Amino acid sequence: IKLSEMAPAAPTSEMANLSVSTAPKGTAKRDALCAAEVEVQAMWEREKAFESNPCYDDDGNKKEKFIVTFPYPYSNGHLHLGHAYSLTKAVFRAQFERNRGKNSLFPFAFHCTGMPIQAAANKLKSEIEEYGAPPKFPEEDPEVRAKMEAELAAAAKAKAEKDAAKAGGKVKGGKTKLIQKTGTGIVRQWNILKRMVPEEDIPKFADPVHWLMHFPPVGVDHMKRFGSGVDWRRAFITTSVNGYYDAFIRWQFNVLKEKGRVLFGKRNNVFSLVDGQVCADHDRSEGEGVGPQEYVLIKLKVLAPDHGQERHGKMEKLLKRVEDEGKKGVFLVPATLRPETMYGQTNCFVLPTGEYGAYYIDATDEVFIMSARSARGLSCQAYDAANDVYFTKEFGKIQCLETFTGDELLGLPLKAPNATYEKVYTLPLLTISMGKGTGVVTSVPSDAPDDYVALKALKDKPDFAEKYGITPDMVEPFEVVPIISIEGYGDASAVFMCDKLKITSFNDKAKLAQAKDETYLKGFTMGVMTYGPHAGKKVSEAKPIIKDEMIAAGEAHLYFEPESKVVSRTNDECVVASTDQWYLAYGEESWCSAVKKHVLEGDTFNAFQSLEKYDQSLNWLKEWACTRQFGLGTNLPWDKEWVIESLSDSTIYMSYYTIAHYLQGENNINGDESMSPENIKVADLTDDVFNFIYRKGFPLPSNSAIPAETLEKMRAEFRYWYPMDLRVSGKDLIPNHLTMALYNHAAIWEDEPELWPRGYYTNGFVMVDAEKMSKSKGNFLTLLETINMYSADATRFACADAGDTLDDANFERATANAAIVSLSNESAWIKENLIDADKSAMRSGDDLNFMDKVLQNETNRLVKATEDSFEAMMYKEGLNKGWFEMMIARNEYRSWCQDSGIAMHEGVVRHWVESLAIIICPICPHWSETLWKDLGKDGLAVRAPWPTVDEEDKLITKQAKFLRDALKNFRNSAGKAKKEWKEATILVADDYPQWKVDALLWMQTQYDASTGSFAPTFMKDLKGWSATNVTDKKQIKLVMQFVSFMKREVEDVGEAGMDTKCPFDQSGILKESIEYIKSQLNLAEVTVVNIAETDLAVPDKVAQGVSPGKPTLWMR
Repeated sequence: IKLSEMAPAAPTSEMANLSVSTAPKGTAKRDALCAAEVEVQAMWEREKAFESNPCYDDDGNKKEKFIVTFPYPYSNGHLHLGHAYSLTKAVFRAQFERNRGKNSLFPFAFHCTGMPIQAAANKLKSEIEEYGAPPKFPEEDPEVRAKMEAELAAAAKAKAEKDAAKAGGKVKGGKTKLIQKTGTGIVRQWNILKRMVPEEDIPKFADPVHWLMHFPPVGVDHMKRFGSGVDWRRAFITTSVNGYYDAFIRWQFNVLKEKGRVLFGKRNNVFSLVDGQVCADHDRSEGEGVGPQEYVLIKLKVLAPDHGQERHGKMEKLLKRVEDEGKKGVFLVPATLRPETMYGQTNCFVLPTGEYGAYYIDATDEVFIMSARSARGLSCQAYDAANDVYFTKEFGKIQCLETFTGDELLGLPLKAPNATYEKVYTLPLLTISMGKGTGVVTSVPSDAPDDYVALKALKDKPDFAEKYGITPDMVEPFEVVPIISIEGYGDASAVFMCDKLKITSFNDKAKLAQAKDETYLKGFTMGVMTYGPHAGKKVSEAKPIIKDEMIAAGEAHLYFEPESKVVSRTNDECVVASTDQWYLAYGEESWCSAVKKHVLEGDTFNAFQSLEKYDQSLNWLKEWACTRQFGLGTNLPWDKEWVIESLSDSTIYMSYYTIAHYLQGENNINGDESMSPENIKVADLTDDVFNFIYRKGFPLPSNSAIPAETLEKMRAEFRYWYPMDLRVSGKDLIPNHLTMALYNHAAIWEDEPELWPRGYYTNGFVMVDAEKMSKSKGNFLTLLETINMYSADATRFACADAGDTLDDANFERATANAAIVSLSNESAWIKENLIDADKSAMRSGDDLNFMDKVLQNETNRLVKATEDSFEAMMYKEGLNKGWFEMMIARNEYRSWCQDSGIAMHEGVVRHWVESLAIIICPICPHWSETLWKDLGKDGLAVRAPWPTVDEEDKLITKQAKFLRDALKNFRNSAGKAKKEWKEATILVADDYPQWKVDALLWMQTQYDASTGSFAPTFMKDLKGWSATNVTDKKQIKLVMQFVSFMKREVEDVGEAGMDTKCPFDQSGILKESIEYIKSQLNLAEVTVVNIAETDLAVPDKVAQGVSPGKPTLWMR
């Protein structure tokens, strides 16, 4: 597919410039599909097929509408298959509702706010400055490249081994996320762009604004080529580049501030020191969804070394220096989540091979021993936020007075706050991670299984202790101190769990993890303090009190770090920083309660399969830093030093879609004022204007330059489309964007909950051929690449087949290839047998045979089943019903007619074809549109009504199943017959023998039609009934077997499975289908007889197998 030259401020003239290139050998069917798609897309463009405007009937009542939206993709590259998979859920639903007769709207836009584009542009600029344009990168030299790749591989392997050792598992591989994505790990922004744009244009991308001019129009082209069904008049980009959207976001934040939802103050947030600002989810290359974790730093004062060990020389010098300078002491500062357990301290642990520093803390005039990583984070945090006092004088900088290895800290005597022991020692622990906490761990063996096992190992293995210079007096005197009682676990839960799970070594990592999780959970929820001033209190009550007391006494401080590793898009490992910032008060009680009521109670919101996740998210999401100090976006209207961050300018933009076509209009995604359809100027979009359009009770602005009629139309259009009926997204946006959107709708339209979102559908991620998409695996597919390989409809077909749940879906390339063949073959068959066929060669009229009725009924059933599946957002199931089962029904009909020597019925086939064309339209609209046109139908398939069909005739369905099942059983019997057997008779029974009738009648009395099930005691009750009612004791076993079999039958087919007579003429169906049966079984002659009326000497064994609805083929 060739794309025309990009215009700087508008989408390209896509459809006019799309053409199908010459195809390689063997791609004729695909290329025919692609050619037809381009023609159809041009027709849609001419007919404005997807432009949706408010519609009202003659009485002024609005036509039922449906608006579905999708999170606008970030515009720093091409759309890929991951976008396409999630996108199809919205595309399919919009088209489905359009076919159902609703006024359906699917708008789309492109997100450009935040750091990713800015970071990429900065990186490209640096590359050009250092290496030229085009650049000469050092890795172009094979030797240099080999060395660089070897270093990257070694670092990745070391990390993998370290992670595996920490997890107690095997090394899964030595590839970093970067290597997995690129195949080498050597990433240059120039080379990334080279895959997407002409090399001579790359230098332009050093300007971040150029990304906004280039990629959104390309995205429009690719979306159109996908047949996305978007009303492109409403498209836009974000940031101040688009003045219209910029004004909208400024208004939104003014309203939030007016309502007290935007506040200012010091808050702890994930922060990049390199970027100099808070690093939100969309600013991260690793760690999305990770928030700050609060720890308590416990201050264990270092006492004068008392064992004369040479390794303590540096510490002795440091202690003297601190004393000489009048500082308040040196402290090891472990970070704990359980300050209430400090009464049980027996020692402190460090990693013998770890690297530590002695860092001066200005706020307390003390020296803390901790890892460099944690010291870096502490230097960004407030010691006393109320008085604007930080731990260090200069934000982000901390003075290191000395460095130590962990070994140099071993054996040091310490004064531990709240501990029962006057003095404890620093001991070795080999499982400490220097990437979490401070690298120092305080030991409470009564309630921490790891601590108990490690201390016990030092006691039980003198050689191990001696290896690290640990003398007996450093470990032997220190016994477990019971501090918390847990019912069922005693007053030393760690000891209890280690004994219970037979944990003997700190290498029992899985068991230790289990023990830790259980003791920590039970300790908090069920534990009662047994030691200290708060004895008798529940742990959950005592914990915050003890924490506050220790902080007030100067024995502890709060410390924060990310819950897990976070890396910014500038490749900086982030810390948690306490900074002045504007933040949204998510989690505030009244605000949160209103959202919870809307989402969790009643029928105001459909979360599909994810309700529990929204409950969790609403409980988790708290104050959110909503501004940054640089990056692309909208300036905070009352404090222009700040830029509104990318998750915060993306919460109510769905409402902007409703008026965007008045402001910007077609081919104006960048918001060029000269192209405004209503000649509206950005400066005229005042808060009064937006308040009138969007909020109830605000008057028409008296002095607006925008005509009153235009303002009234915009207000009416917003009220027509809102609330948003459905938003479709990947599941990863539940904890941030999707929940934030609920909050913001609840704030802006606080007094109109009827305007809040009505439903969110989320799906899992997509894999390709059961593997995660990766460039190194060769299965990373952009949207356009996939369309070119398979066509748009075959791609959409495979996306529908990939899955619908929160689990990861699987896009199978084999399915896309099969779809090409299937779509092409069906088009050819319909054309040959209906459109171009000699009508006289087909039957017509009202006289329908058995199989005509079956196909007609199957079509009716599957139309309704497909509708039900699509309504439930189950597109894989809908595809199964609306395509695969429709094919099976037609194939059976075709075979029956051919084998019976009977022409197909034109009306029945046409009913099937026309129904198929529309029910598959949401998934394969180009194919449907082409077929619709070939059928000579009026209008567009995408605007055609959903097929109106009769209710499924359950009796005909049962008759069809009877023939299908009977033929399957006949094949089995024929396959087992001896070669010399040529005579074949189908034996039919209308009635069961009396003992079976009695059993079925009893079953009917035991069946609960309301639940569709039998009682749990059914089989037990059967024994009692049989003992009483079956006179021939030898027959009881047969009754039990029969009823057991029929129970399974009823569970499969329902209440009808207990019928004592067959509700239809079995013989009539079989006789009408006899030619079909003979052909299918390859038998020259087959007769049908009723077993109760025949004079044939049917063997008892054969006769016993014949029952109503289950004929038998008797060969001899």
